[in-house]
Amino acid sequence: MADPSSYRPKPGQIPDSPGVYKFRDEHRRVIYVGKAKSLRQRLASYFQDLAGLHPRTRTMVTTAASVEWTVVSTEVEALQLEYSWIKEFDPRFNVKYRDDKSYPYLAVTMNEEFPRVQVMRGHKRKGVRYFGPYGHAWAIRDTVDLLLRVFPVRTCSAGVFKNAARTGRPCLLGYIGKCSAPCVGRVSDEEHRELAEEFCDFMAGRTGTYIRRLEKQMTDAAEEMEYERAARLRDDIEALKKAMEKNAVVLADATDADLMAVAEDELEAAVQIFHVRGGRVRGQRGWVTDKVEAVTTGDLVEHALQQLYGEEKGDSVPKEVLVPALPDPVEPVQEWLTERRGSNVSLRIPQRGDKKALMETVQRNALQALGLHKTKRASDLTTRSRALEEIAGALDLDSAPLRIECYDISHLQGDDVVASMVVFEDGLQRKSEYRRFQIKGFEGQDDVRSMHEVITRRFRRYLAEKERTGEWTDGENASTDGASAEGTTLGNATLGNTTLENAAPGNATPEGDKTENAFAANAFTEEDGRPKRFAYPPQLVVVDGGQPQVAAAKRALDELGIDDIAVCGLAKRLEEVWLPHEDDPVVLPRTSEGLYLLQRVRDEAHRFAITYQRTKRAKRFRASPLDEVPGLGETRKQALIKHFGSVKKLRSATIDQICEVPGIGRKTAEAVAVALAQAAPAAPAVNTATGEIMEDEEVGASGTTAGSPEEPVSAGASHERRGQET
Repeated sequence: MADPSSYRPKPGQIPDSPGVYKFRDEHRRVIYVGKAKSLRQRLASYFQDLAGLHPRTRTMVTTAASVEWTVVSTEVEALQLEYSWIKEFDPRFNVKYRDDKSYPYLAVTMNEEFPRVQVMRGHKRKGVRYFGPYGHAWAIRDTVDLLLRVFPVRTCSAGVFKNAARTGRPCLLGYIGKCSAPCVGRVSDEEHRELAEEFCDFMAGRTGTYIRRLEKQMTDAAEEMEYERAARLRDDIEALKKAMEKNAVVLADATDADLMAVAEDELEAAVQIFHVRGGRVRGQRGWVTDKVEAVTTGDLVEHALQQLYGEEKGDSVPKEVLVPALPDPVEPVQEWLTERRGSNVSLRIPQRGDKKALMETVQRNALQALGLHKTKRASDLTTRSRALEEIAGALDLDSAPLRIECYDISHLQGDDVVASMVVFEDGLQRKSEYRRFQIKGFEGQDDVRSMHEVITRRFRRYLAEKERTGEWTDGENASTDGASAEGTTLGNATLGNTTLENAAPGNATPEGDKTENAFAANAFTEEDGRPKRFAYPPQLVVVDGGQPQVAAAKRALDELGIDDIAVCGLAKRLEEVWLPHEDDPVVLPRTSEGLYLLQRVRDEAHRFAITYQRTKRAKRFRASPLDEVPGLGETRKQALIKHFGSVKKLRSATIDQICEVPGIGRKTAEAVAVALAQAAPAAPAVNTATGEIMEDEEVGASGTTAGSPEEPVSAGASHERRGQET
């Protein structure tokens, strides 16, 4: 625990002007970001007698080790910079709302040649019109199904659209009149875009125009005795009215507003937002947060507004925002909202009438959401706390291990040896800090040696960061000589003989969890406070294995001079917990919450390792002798396979025959022939469904066999294959 007086700025250092300030801990991680109209007055309030501070504020200032600030010219700039830093640094003591679900939107892709109506989640894209959010995706599909009678806009994927255009036959919706079938030219791109714009206008609340127009067309058709057309128009009108009934009118027509309510207690707060467009409730969302700092209701509203509109511009910010309490001061927030919309935005508390009544409804939703959240989380908080206490007691630790790292080695009969590192903080997964390693220091199968290598590399990086920031003394440096001298690169960080591969954000693993691959963006804590790869040490290292693996991990830490990190291993056979230098394991009761948490950590490490190992194996299986031919790109490889039909036939072709392929010169043909001659023929492929041995012609050009896809393994199923994969 730090003494705030040790890093308190000297009198006169802090300017009396607007700005944003950051508190950092001893590891240089940003733990709190705040803004102030007067930096001098605000920061002085943190360095008063600790007994006079709010308990949460007291915890923050004693956790911090330094404070710094940035001066800005206006309070609006301070608000913008505060939002940017909170988003960038993710400080642990700031209010951070977490969505209780990923809300779906009804989206119209106006940025495409033929706009498409679909359900979308996640970040908003440029050129796409969004409506919502909705509570459930099925509510969107029901609404779209009703509206397609009147606005037959394309809803199919790009693949279906291209296939229909190629064959000249529309999909089923085209035949039943719920798609205008632009894929086969029934309407032009201009006519289809006009339909999409009318669809958007209707969803935006301009409904009366279309209802009246259809009613007039129905009357005219009936007068002209076109009764079938009149009946169809009648059904269209009913469909539109039914779609409108799904969103009842709650405010005066053409009212665009967002209503926000907050329900809170001493520890947590829930926020509910109703989105009203055209007088109708078009969407609803809710957030919950832990109150890790001393905040008022106005402060909670300000943070919620930052999260809600921080990435929005234009009409996504409504003309009116109704809140239960106004931020103090309110002018910078209102000016910021106006700047994001591009026109005036009213931020106020409703006092009477329909808006006051609707605000009471939103408040009831917020109270219900907070009650439901506390009911769900009460047992979870208690269970996690008890689990950490049980682990601390069983392993004789000084305190509960708030950060646990677990390591596992995975391979297939000694090939493609990889390792994983997973992180649990406060008993919860921190997927942004997961890591995976390639073991390249030796060939073959040796789990103990692999574990020693991984632990060594991981904690050498930790010591190198401590040395770089000046936290490591000269005496301690002697025991880790050369730890910081090894070259590292941030894309594929090569640590001596170990390669740490960081997948680019957005490249999904075979399990489809993009979160695990997004850790490159949240991996390092540099001088400006961004999280580091290996700068934050765990209190407990768990290895998947028994005495040998535990001894290897402990030996690696001892060699680096690290003696303040506990090590244990969880053996699979009897779920025994092994400690270094102990001949007998620690046996936790089967009903122990501590044992259950260790099992979850171990199983997650195994799942992450085996997923990576299977990905590498799949890449190796898809390798082709043609990959070794210099200058032969993917297009010409495909041309060769298409021309000859298979690698087997290509191998038996002469150089002159290879030269007949368009784009293949004699020099390239000779290189192809040499590469195929040097490569040993692959083992015959087997159809796993029938057991038949397949000829090369039946094997896809990618190198994988039909009927044997590389499928991901879930955490629950991962142990079923441990006999073959480790």
